[in-house]
Amino acid sequence: MREWLRTISMMVAISLRADAPRSAAAVLTAVGQMASLPFQAIGLKILTDGVVARDSGHAFRGVAVVLLFALLNRLSAHASLNIRMRLRESTQLYVDTHIMGLTAGLPSIEHHERPEYLDQVELIRTERGYLANPFNPISWTVASIVQGISIIALLAGVHPALAFLLLLGVPTARAAGTGQQRLVALVDGQSEANRLLRHFYDLTTKPESAKEVRVFGVADELLRRRRQLYDRLERERQGLAVRQVLSSTGAWLLFAAGYVAAIVWTAAAARRGDATVGDVVLVLSLGSQVDRQLTQLGENVAWFVRTHRAVRRLRWFSDYAGRAHAALTPAAPAQVPERLVDGIRIEQLGFSYPGTTNSVLRNVTLHLPAGSTVAIVGENGAGKTTLVKLLLRLYEPTSGRILIDGVDLRDLPVEAWRLRTSAAFQDFGQLQLLARETVGVGDTSQSDDDPVILAAMTRAAAPDVELTLPDGWSTQLGRDFEGGADLSLGQWQKLALGRAMMRPAPLLLVLDEPTASLDAPTEHRLFDRFHGAASEAAQQSGAITILVSHRFSTVRMADLILVIADGHIAETGDHNTLIAQAGLYAELYELQARSYR
Repeated sequence: MREWLRTISMMVAISLRADAPRSAAAVLTAVGQMASLPFQAIGLKILTDGVVARDSGHAFRGVAVVLLFALLNRLSAHASLNIRMRLRESTQLYVDTHIMGLTAGLPSIEHHERPEYLDQVELIRTERGYLANPFNPISWTVASIVQGISIIALLAGVHPALAFLLLLGVPTARAAGTGQQRLVALVDGQSEANRLLRHFYDLTTKPESAKEVRVFGVADELLRRRRQLYDRLERERQGLAVRQVLSSTGAWLLFAAGYVAAIVWTAAAARRGDATVGDVVLVLSLGSQVDRQLTQLGENVAWFVRTHRAVRRLRWFSDYAGRAHAALTPAAPAQVPERLVDGIRIEQLGFSYPGTTNSVLRNVTLHLPAGSTVAIVGENGAGKTTLVKLLLRLYEPTSGRILIDGVDLRDLPVEAWRLRTSAAFQDFGQLQLLARETVGVGDTSQSDDDPVILAAMTRAAAPDVELTLPDGWSTQLGRDFEGGADLSLGQWQKLALGRAMMRPAPLLLVLDEPTASLDAPTEHRLFDRFHGAASEAAQQSGAITILVSHRFSTVRMADLILVIADGHIAETGDHNTLIAQAGLYAELYELQARSYR
């Protein structure tokens, strides 16, 4: 019960935060629309009794009551529709912004490795429509309750026993609620399969996989598998639908029997003179309203359950984000140093990805001196990228610790540490914004300053990119937009490098395969430029620059080279020292050098 109340309070809070005036108006107009219906039945009773008694004044009063409440119903319905549509727009904006903030605001990227998180996000995505206006089922449920109370009171006025007619509709509402709970459980169970359905769709429609789909001729196979999976899911859904129809039909027949009995009893009472013809009309009218109300109540219950479930998932997401922030918030935050003096020390570091037991890194112990340029080399999957992600606090170590000038990295606020770091990754984002914005997000405080943008691109050894753009830094990038410039992968990577260079003196600069889309000679020239920029940053702040590369020839200038193999540090030293040791580095260097001879 407590969880239900917490979720309901969140449903109300979302609507009030999105648009409080329209939230209140939605309840009032819904109540006005629903509650006006029983009072039309009173008008029909007055009208009928007036006609039977040949009392024109009485009959006209009945007509007036019918018209008055019919007008109230029509005006309330019109106002309710407009208010709910506008409230939906406001709430959708609020919820989308809230979800974006929660997702982007998570301090690490660990959640992307957790299936339970991915399943919840998939369900939030599929039930996004229910999040668009979570207050609606509450307002309509309140209106239905008011209408039900009015109907009970009017029926009891004819005879107290008739008030129990509405109770015969409880099984119908219960059947709807139970059916909806079963449907929610089915949707939950199909979440991973639905993610696979969307993946099949993406594989056949996204440009990233277009070449392989055509070269290997797998389009028909992907379509076959998608249809096969969809048919299985649809059979499960259809089976549930049949069971729901059978259960709801049985419940409705129970109410129908009670409704017929109430009409027959009232008609007999009218013949005996214990009731009026108007009472018969009243029971007949209210009974039909109860029938419609039960249908609406069943729909409202289903709507309420689905919305409640969707909001509960959103609340789970909010709680998850809160726990993630709390876990990474130090009890006694330390200050991030303005300048590195000792550097970064790594002690007995170990890491396994969430949900796995395989160690990606094991017992890594290192000292990265302040002001040094460090190169990390090794075969694919050795753990190079994982190590730099730990240094950037995109993940937290499974064991061991990282010290920044003797202070445990866990004791530094994540946001404060990130402000003193910068990075360019091999899997860089293609931000389809204006060119200056694509670079400028590296430091949003200067994102509109073209000289600063140009300086960053110069540090990235790519100032010429501006000359290739139709409108310079004002060029819209990306083919998803009309007139957007379609860049090569190398150009996108240069913009990503410029983004990383927007902060001129970070304490830690990570360049993870930053030139993977460029040829070897160009990469070598860029690394020469990076080495010069790293030396300048080292003088200003004792900055450490880390270069991750699979090309050994381009990292020779590094002060320290780390060779990672099978999750541990196999060798350390500068290029000449490692060559002299004739170990793994020397062997890999020689093998790669031969391919360029």
